[in-house]
Amino acid sequence: MDWKNIPSLSALRAFEATARLGSFSAAARDLNVTHAAIAQHVRGLEAEFGQELAHRVAGGMELTDAGHTLAQALGEGFGSIMQGVDALRHAKEARPLRVTLTHAFAENWLMPRLGEFWLKHPDIPITFVPSKGTVDLKRQGFDLGLRYGSGAWPGLKSELLVPAHFMIVGRPELLKDVPSGDPKALLSLPWLVHEDWPEQDLWMKELGISSETAKVTGFATTPMTKAAVRAGLGVSVQMRPMIEEDLETGRLMALRELQQSDLGYHIITAPGAMSDGARLFIRWLKSTV
Repeated sequence: MDWKNIPSLSALRAFEATARLGSFSAAARDLNVTHAAIAQHVRGLEAEFGQELAHRVAGGMELTDAGHTLAQALGEGFGSIMQGVDALRHAKEARPLRVTLTHAFAENWLMPRLGEFWLKHPDIPITFVPSKGTVDLKRQGFDLGLRYGSGAWPGLKSELLVPAHFMIVGRPELLKDVPSGDPKALLSLPWLVHEDWPEQDLWMKELGISSETAKVTGFATTPMTKAAVRAGLGVSVQMRPMIEEDLETGRLMALRELQQSDLGYHIITAPGAMSDGARLFIRWLKSTV
């Protein structure tokens, strides 16, 4: 398509609105511009085509034969554009939401709560894609992400969802006589870890706990790790919301809380339009905390 041979789209829109609504004034209101701007666009088209497209009559404008020809073509063309735009919008709303997050957060925080969302919004399908590494939201087609960190991700909007209240937990009988501030006491404990939880790895490193400095046993999933902790096999770094019930019932106790104000799980989104489903899901997420 050679755009050099096509008049400006603003002028064509002005004429299409004039032909459809029957006056410069009505077209101006429809396009939220001035009467003079519409008249100038239409007269500009007439100058370009070398023929009259519309002339004044009592109560409005009347199209010439040339005007009718152009109006019909523009109506069909703009109608096709609108159909294409609507199809894309409806396709976006109809497809499942795509959410990227870590395995641990999905298993331990989101899944126990998700039924509440689907009770309220059973018509909104969601695809969760757990991953350890970072992803490109736009390039990989994600509506949003739930990620752990400080919230400073360049080019993305970030909202804190859950603060990073991590703590060292274990069975009361294992921890009752352990001084929480003694590094040597920490190294003497048996440690249980989820082998694919980057957040836990950061805290273990901060505490100086590794396979070289202490007895560390790894498990494939967080539920397995928590089951081992509940059985009294060792201690673990866990996020408070994931073990709140264990603390309340006394099944586990906290030796020390590991809190940093700038770390937490964030809702991250890319700039640009957001679907209604994504907005509802984000609103629900924020209502749960």
